[in-house]
Amino acid sequence: MKLAQSSNNPRSNEMKIKQYSRCGRVMILGCRLTVLMLSLSLGVLAQTEPAAVSRVNDKDAIRVNDKDAANDTRYRIGAGDVLQITVRKAPELSGNVRVDQRGMVRLPMIEGPVQAACKTESELATEIATLYLELKKNPIVEVFVMEFQSRPVAVIGSVNSPGQFRLQRQVRLLELLSFAGGPSARAGRIINIIHTGGPNLCESEPANSEKTARADELVLYKLNDTLKGNAEANPFVRPGDIVALPEADQVFIIGHVMAPQAIFLRDKTITISRAIAMAGGPARDASSSKIRVVRQAGDGVAKQEFFVNLKDILQMKTEDIALMPNDIVEVPGSTGKAILGALTGAIAPTLTQLPIRMIP
Repeated sequence: MKLAQSSNNPRSNEMKIKQYSRCGRVMILGCRLTVLMLSLSLGVLAQTEPAAVSRVNDKDAIRVNDKDAANDTRYRIGAGDVLQITVRKAPELSGNVRVDQRGMVRLPMIEGPVQAACKTESELATEIATLYLELKKNPIVEVFVMEFQSRPVAVIGSVNSPGQFRLQRQVRLLELLSFAGGPSARAGRIINIIHTGGPNLCESEPANSEKTARADELVLYKLNDTLKGNAEANPFVRPGDIVALPEADQVFIIGHVMAPQAIFLRDKTITISRAIAMAGGPARDASSSKIRVVRQAGDGVAKQEFFVNLKDILQMKTEDIALMPNDIVEVPGSTGKAILGALTGAIAPTLTQLPIRMIP
């Protein structure tokens, strides 16, 4: 009875209708706010996503990525390398394979060869996992280089520890010289790099092009620039390179000097006075007024000679001449000094044999 009365009361019905309308307005307002927030977020995504796509497709970004790839020092698989391929929970798909001369490997249950050259271990593992998706669900593949055979280089000549090296990553020239013990005291002024590796599978341009065949046979760098780390004289070493440090040219100091020797011409200019000083200076019986210099002519056969006065050079009365490769500097002896030295040598023993007397 009460329920019937309340339901028939028009006032109560009006209040209920107002409550329902308020709730409806609140729900509508909440829905509008939700739609507004969703639209704003979608607008932000719509604004940011095209910008990201444009950055990826932008040519400048591609150049930056190419530059980063050029500076990537990770090891790239090459022909002759032995790889250990492990597929977890699938021993029948795992094993060791050798990369053939085309840069390809053959895998179990995969039809046709798979390119391995020019890829890192992780890149090849990702590609193999993609190939095995038809056989296994979410395959986990690991690739490990067991034997590094594709990047041999050699360092010969005037280094402290010449030898052959197997590169496990990209190495610059200065770092390779450090592994070879650095240049020796006989090293000259230049570094010769002979490219003998032949075609490179990872090169974008054909390695047998006329430009590569002519320009890349022999490359010269200044040793001093390489030791300073200058970028233009410190390139990445290529597989098959032979790095040679020839001995420096020499000059020869002979005659009446304290230590006759051969002096290597390296970075600094060697003059006549400096060369004689490096040989210990003139001996006691030397004549420094007429020093003879024998110079080899340009044809390598004929020779010419001239004389200099060391005293005038030291007193800056005449020019101190710079020596050329294979020059011979002869310091002559003095006849008077030789006779005086002989007399002194003969008299000294006689004086030691005389009796000693005291004078009161």
